[in-house]
Amino acid sequence: MKQKILNLLGLATRAGLLVSGEDIVIDAMRKKKAKIVFLGSDCSENTLDKFKKKCFFYKTELNTMLTSDEISNSIGKTRMVIAIIDDGFYKTIKKNLGGVENESKRDNWDSWSWTRKIN
Repeated sequence: MKQKILNLLGLATRAGLLVSGEDIVIDAMRKKKAKIVFLGSDCSENTLDKFKKKCFFYKTELNTMLTSDEISNSIGKTRMVIAIIDDGFYKTIKKNLGGVENESKRDNWDSWSWTRKIN
């Protein structure tokens, strides 16, 4: 499952449907373009808190199941945070994460999930 998601992130990068870097991801959330944000599980607590608050405010899903090394290797750049900005890739990633994508559920904030890797 994890390898398939990493492959999809690499494909989204090559297709230009993924943004990376803190400021660019936050800008994509502000513009309502970001569908899901992947944050490295090895990030600092301040960065995690910052993105939890931003994702909650902008109603964007946050996922921290990948490490920054896994994210960086999959997209070919050294990054801690990335966001998918395409509905098709978002649905495919959600399906691989085990989530059931339903358009009516996306508009309901109560159905959004926070994913945090717990050691």
